[in-house]
Amino acid sequence: MPNLLIIEDDSAFCQMLQKFLTKRNYEVMASFSASDAQEKFKNNHFDVILTDLRLPDYDGIKLLTDIKTVSPKTQVILMTGYAEVGSAVNAMKKGAFDYISKPFTPDEIVMIIENALKAEVSSHSIQNDNNTTNRTSQKDTKADKTNSAYIVKGTSEASKKLDDYIKLVAPTDMSVLITGESGTGKEVTAKAIHDNSKRKDFNFIAVDCGAIPKELATSEFFGHIKGSFTGAVEDKMGNFEAADKGTLFLDEVGNLSYENQIQLLRALQERKIKRIGSTKEITVDVRIITATNEDLNKAVENGTFREDLYHRLNEFSVQIPSLEDRFEDLMLFAENFLDKANTSLDKNIQGFTNEVWEAFRQYHWPGNLRELQNVIKRAVLLTTGEEVEIQALPREVLQSREKESVADNFSKSEFEKDQIIKALKKTNFNKSKAAKLLQVTRKTLYNRINHYNLDL
Repeated sequence: MPNLLIIEDDSAFCQMLQKFLTKRNYEVMASFSASDAQEKFKNNHFDVILTDLRLPDYDGIKLLTDIKTVSPKTQVILMTGYAEVGSAVNAMKKGAFDYISKPFTPDEIVMIIENALKAEVSSHSIQNDNNTTNRTSQKDTKADKTNSAYIVKGTSEASKKLDDYIKLVAPTDMSVLITGESGTGKEVTAKAIHDNSKRKDFNFIAVDCGAIPKELATSEFFGHIKGSFTGAVEDKMGNFEAADKGTLFLDEVGNLSYENQIQLLRALQERKIKRIGSTKEITVDVRIITATNEDLNKAVENGTFREDLYHRLNEFSVQIPSLEDRFEDLMLFAENFLDKANTSLDKNIQGFTNEVWEAFRQYHWPGNLRELQNVIKRAVLLTTGEEVEIQALPREVLQSREKESVADNFSKSEFEKDQIIKALKKTNFNKSKAAKLLQVTRKTLYNRINHYNLDL
């Protein structure tokens, strides 16, 4: 029976959720404060922890770090009633499995918990097989999930420029620094560079520097030998060795401590590493790709990031555009995520209503592609008809829609309808050619024709 912990200062809501999950055959404990929760997860093992992002006596992000330090394999799901997408996305980068906005439906929370449990079962089974394989396979699984979720190519100018940069730098061995907002697909871009390089037949190892405690970073990067420190119960291969002849992707590299930066710089300069506790030097051939959503130039100016390391990592830079910067690709991304959600949830939702498309267009998507993916997956779960309807969208998306006037909505719809008719007439009603002219997929065009009841 899976063990769950709920951390929620609203005692009535917490007890209600505990009662519901207990009926669903989970073993559930509850804490109304961070201090009580800390005692519980230090003294008990939990498969999944559900915690409020906002706690009156403690920072939710800090609590996430505390949980991951004590029990790295415990999956953490964040609950928020504040629609703080940016904070939730940041928490996911620091190790949270997912987030959910209140109020949520019973089916919605159960789906996320079950997904979290499946993810942990997978990691446990791999670890029992082999520690080194565990490390690589988990990263490969994460990369596979991410790459299948995001589309690197698009029809917008920003997406075309990104694709051109990937093709340009991929065949080289240059170190690449990827910058961009959270949720834009930095790891996807790194994997695309690897997959188009001469190293594609070797490992792509992804490391989230923001999720590694600084005291463990050396072991993560370079490995250790049995008995070299308390807890080193067996030899461990580090990320540099695992990525030999392949690519090492360091996400959120700006979070590395100054000491870890020095160690990383030395490894890059000498192309040799030593496991902790060993005197043997190991030669490694690794391409480094890094990513950050911070301004490393400012970090260099402030003295928190080494300038020599910055220049070593930034032989070529790639700026990932936000979703707003490639808004023409919104339909492509949305339909891709719809297909993925249908597969994941074993559903067959055909598309989105016109109201949903309008809400998507009006929302500013601070969480970018990751937020769009989450919104669509949850909407598909809640949908019982053939199309995702407006009531399936979360409040934060609907609030943007409510701010737009009815007249503005009407004018946008009329404009799109007019563009479709013009494109069809221009191509002699050849829908494949019309879709290319409109820079959408053929499926999208059919959906829009149905939405507007165009008798063509």
